[in-house]
Amino acid sequence: MKLFPYGHAMHPQWRMAAGLALAQVRAQMALHGYASSPTLALLYITDHYAPQAQEILDHLSAELPEITDWAGTVGIGIASNNVEYFDEPALALMLCELPTDQYRVFSGVAPLGLGFEAHTALIHADANAPDLGELIEEMAQRTDSGYLFGGLSSSRSKSVQFAIGGNGNINGQGAASGVFSGGLSGVAFGPGIGLLSRVTQGCLPVAKRHQITAAQNHVVSTLDGEAALDVLLRDLHISLEQPQQALEVVRATLVGLVRAQDARAGMGLSDAAAVRQTGHFGSDVIVRHIIGLDPMQRGVAVAEHLEAGMQLVFCQRNAQAARTDLTRVCAEIREELEPEELPVEAALALAASEAESAPHPARGIAGAIYVSCAGRGGAHFGGPSAELQIIRRALGDVPLIGFFASGEIARNHLYGYTGVLTVFTGGA
Repeated sequence: MKLFPYGHAMHPQWRMAAGLALAQVRAQMALHGYASSPTLALLYITDHYAPQAQEILDHLSAELPEITDWAGTVGIGIASNNVEYFDEPALALMLCELPTDQYRVFSGVAPLGLGFEAHTALIHADANAPDLGELIEEMAQRTDSGYLFGGLSSSRSKSVQFAIGGNGNINGQGAASGVFSGGLSGVAFGPGIGLLSRVTQGCLPVAKRHQITAAQNHVVSTLDGEAALDVLLRDLHISLEQPQQALEVVRATLVGLVRAQDARAGMGLSDAAAVRQTGHFGSDVIVRHIIGLDPMQRGVAVAEHLEAGMQLVFCQRNAQAARTDLTRVCAEIREELEPEELPVEAALALAASEAESAPHPARGIAGAIYVSCAGRGGAHFGGPSAELQIIRRALGDVPLIGFFASGEIARNHLYGYTGVLTVFTGGA
């Protein structure tokens, strides 16, 4: 598979940013090793451009008439190779050369048809969509692998998604323009598209894991048979006799949860000490806010529907753990792609210093998509673009774009405070 041309730019005027990004992709399309006949474009814009989303899509479609399919969304921030744009008017564009019988663009008004065998899917979703968890679960069930990757649009203004295909209209879409709000959209990929995906979280437990023994809706009543509030106070070393101090600690605390069925399947939380050493919560763990305490009933309210049998651990975000775990997932992807015996061309590409290296097909990565939590970027990793710089150092110089989401999607789960890194690797 050839490298995917990509471009990114920031400018107060979207036409200038689009022109700069187009110049980058056109220059790359003329280079050896890059795709020269792409058919699918992925487009991410910051919310500064959200009111002009339709104009941007129309303009780029006219400038790239060879592109028949478009997908993407809006984010408070967007990402590209080695750089992130937060609170700035910017866009990122990547052109994918994929067999047209191995992917389908879909949206709420043009759902994925029964005639396509989906193996996995890139998902863009509206955070305000009703029954969002059920929609994600249903979409995962429509894929052979059960694996989705993507995230929820994030915007301080209009929330938009891009989804357009074929001759300008997805079959069943009618006269829809390709810019949507609400529901799910994205790209389903067939078994002939090679993909590797990893989830990174970077939260550390503050005590041992517990089992939820009684819960109703969002409130856990007992953990390991003991009042949940009493367990929380003991694990966090706080007391309600000092309410201000206790409130500050609780506000900085999250919960890691494993669904009851996953816990029964042996996919439970790792030992807390091991997680503290590696910064690695498994992909079965979802992290949620504590949203309230009930001193009368001795319960704890969490931003997730709870049920008996779930595993729970109190945890806190940690910048060093986030950096370590992000490096880990990049290393896992590289190790899976690099055979024990490398061809000379691949060995030279991988051995080159960062200053000398450039995206190279021999690395086995045609392009990458990174979806991270809007609360992870910037200062959480030590400075502007630090998160993307970690990926560049650990994964190598590869075409990459993405966005900062209000919730991240991997497998059939909706996450928070995570990063989802997916790379295109060629045929399955």
